[in-house]
Amino acid sequence: MKKTAADNSVRITERSLFYWILRRHRPMQLFLLLVIVISLFFKVFPLEMQKRIINQAIYLKDTHLLFLYCGLYIGAVTIAGLLKYAINVMQLYIGQKILVEMRTELYHHVLQLPLQFYRKMQPGTVISAMTAELNAIGFFLGGAIAIPITSVLTFIVFIGFMFNLNPLLALLSMGVYPLEIIVIPFLQKKYNRLNKKRVKTTRSMANVVNESISGIHEIHGNASYRLEEKKLSSYIQQLYALLKKLFVIKYGIKFANNLFQSMGPFILFLVGGYMAINGQFTLGALVAFLSAYEKVYDPWKEIIEYYQSYQDAQVRYQQIMKIFDLDPAHALLPSSRDPFTLQGNISMKNITFSVPSGIKLLEGINLDIAANEQIAFVGYSGSGKSTLSLLIAQLYDASQGTISIDNHHMDELSKLDVSSNVAMIAQQPFIFSGTIRENLLYGIQAIVDENHVPDRSQVLSVIRQVGLQDDIIRFGLQAVLTPEQCKPFREKFLRMRQIIQTSLKKDFEKSIEFYDASAYLYYSSIRDNIVFGDSLSGEFVIEHLPDHSSFMELLREMKLEKPLLTLGYAIATQSVALLADFQDDEFFFRDNPMELEEFTTYAQLIDRLNGPQPKDKEARRLLLILALRFIPEKHSIISLPSAMEAKILGARRRFQEIVIHIDTDHGNGLEMWTPCLKTCKSGEQMDFIPFCPSEYMYTHTLLDNILFGAVKSENILDEQLRDIAEQAFQDEKLLDEVMDIGLNFEVGSKGDRLSGGQKQKLAIARAFLKDAPILIMDEATASLDNTSQARIQGLLETGYKGKKTVIAVIHRLDLTPAYDRIVVLKAGRIVEQGTYDELMERKGAFYDLARADS
Repeated sequence: MKKTAADNSVRITERSLFYWILRRHRPMQLFLLLVIVISLFFKVFPLEMQKRIINQAIYLKDTHLLFLYCGLYIGAVTIAGLLKYAINVMQLYIGQKILVEMRTELYHHVLQLPLQFYRKMQPGTVISAMTAELNAIGFFLGGAIAIPITSVLTFIVFIGFMFNLNPLLALLSMGVYPLEIIVIPFLQKKYNRLNKKRVKTTRSMANVVNESISGIHEIHGNASYRLEEKKLSSYIQQLYALLKKLFVIKYGIKFANNLFQSMGPFILFLVGGYMAINGQFTLGALVAFLSAYEKVYDPWKEIIEYYQSYQDAQVRYQQIMKIFDLDPAHALLPSSRDPFTLQGNISMKNITFSVPSGIKLLEGINLDIAANEQIAFVGYSGSGKSTLSLLIAQLYDASQGTISIDNHHMDELSKLDVSSNVAMIAQQPFIFSGTIRENLLYGIQAIVDENHVPDRSQVLSVIRQVGLQDDIIRFGLQAVLTPEQCKPFREKFLRMRQIIQTSLKKDFEKSIEFYDASAYLYYSSIRDNIVFGDSLSGEFVIEHLPDHSSFMELLREMKLEKPLLTLGYAIATQSVALLADFQDDEFFFRDNPMELEEFTTYAQLIDRLNGPQPKDKEARRLLLILALRFIPEKHSIISLPSAMEAKILGARRRFQEIVIHIDTDHGNGLEMWTPCLKTCKSGEQMDFIPFCPSEYMYTHTLLDNILFGAVKSENILDEQLRDIAEQAFQDEKLLDEVMDIGLNFEVGSKGDRLSGGQKQKLAIARAFLKDAPILIMDEATASLDNTSQARIQGLLETGYKGKKTVIAVIHRLDLTPAYDRIVVLKAGRIVEQGTYDELMERKGAFYDLARADS
């Protein structure tokens, strides 16, 4: 739904809860009201039928009337039920639609709040407010209008029906409601006060948990588990005490409701019964009156529950909006114009920046930076270097003074103006969940349309500039490609396999055990030695094989089942004994077929087994899985009996023939695989792909496919890939393709699958790709090694000199000679500035810093 002018004129945090309800989805809400009005007739009509069934059909003993009235009764009840169902669905739909718009607009507002807001606001509070607390409000929104109107109208209709039957009984029955109007709101106010405290305590708990998860490495490093548990424990106790009081009041409200509900029938039976005995009231009318009274309490109860829901939603809504009740510092978009294209002339006059406590981090800053000038900010820690760079990037706002870019005052520039002309690299950059490609294009996608996003050649060029290409190539080689993704390059990849298998074979023999159909593979699992291939459907993964009937028949035929069970039992016994003291350390499980999370299962299994041939199906399955995972040259925990090797080789050929029905070349045995390997005896195509030199293995990584074998030594392989394979890739014109695949590498939450240096290079590449006229680097190379730092510094000197305004906050003073000007800060003030030679000759603050640094 489009926002109206009124929506734009009222800040979202100043809107009332009913602002959303009354201004959104009005046609749908009017239709809902119409359905509600229609449903009223079908709620009252069954009561009239009850009266007529007794007073007319039964009294007159007229079966025709009995069937007619009963049919009308059940028809009206059914229609009323269907209308109630439709009303509930529409209420939920409207409520969720309003909640989607509320959450979207609030998030839009939250993202634009000043950076200072997030310095003092805990992430847990923001997350809780935007998720669970808003969800609770959503259930109220849909029925905010429909429920009270439905309940009031239903209440009035039933009261009118009761007055029509007997005014005296109606007045007496209604006598309990004024008392309920006094008692329930009184209890509800107490509940609301406690609920506010509950919300506040829950947010504090969320902040503690969020902080602990974010700093989990420090907790493990310092073994500070008890300290963190103590922090949370106090909030848990507070919440426990609040919830006890809340539930006492909540059930007190329910008790009061039930008590008042019981008073009506008591009066009705007492007075109505007396009148019926004395002939002043018919039995049918009494039954209809009793039914009406029971039904009149339902809308009354809904009104009371609505009042409680409204109070709870109102408390939550007000507290959420109170958190974010702050204006964005700058407009998101320019008003009635395109974003400025700036040159990069920056002027700062009398700049002071203070934190809320009143401490001045910067004071009296006056600085002019010419377009395309390269400036270095240096100084001791806490001197204000980073703060000054954040002010120029519009991430902070000066407390006093003015900042302008190309004579445009910073207050006049929208966020889009600044982001289009300034690229910022932080010392600890944030990497978003998603792929490397998405992170690289993140900064530029926000300011240009999809038709102007850099193409692949530009992206890869920047990747090479920052020295990230080796990592991207490695990520590409570790990718598992689908048949569709692989199709354009399949033949080239197989060509690379052929090159390694022929001209480069001697270079790779030390690090790779090539797949050989006639030999036992000591660096591959027993499963790989038997199956010697993979299935696209996952039919032959190790965990499925103990339940695969054909595979198990093969093991029995080749007399391998019992030896494998014995092997699995030996592995499990040895592993449990050796790893009992290290069962929480993943390091000790790296060279073992058993996985860390399986240790307890296998320990319990060994305790209850009397030998290696259990009859229990699950026990046999677990032992077979360990045996099928066993890799002789990697898992030194036990040795593979030589007699088993021959049986396994025999099982390999039988597997191809009887399990997956592949024709092999009987004339040459297993020495040669022919192109017919993928052809079934029936002539149909299968999803099984054998380890065949002419076939791409879609369940394996690109590297596995090219090497066509199992890795013996990772270290030697890495060296060879750098020194030999990269050139071969280049010759085959595959290097860019592999890098393009590597750009799709998923970096994980906050980039946790990347190293610190990789994150920093990715952030630098993201800024370079943006190609903004102003580049701000806040210790952007601090996490890089000396070689990488020199590479980036060389790029600034050769590629950007005289082309961009560069502002760099740096600690390594040996990098400063390359800058046009050095600005030295101390205690929030500029104490001197000039070229490297000028400052060293002056022997002032910079000279002292340089001597201390050396």
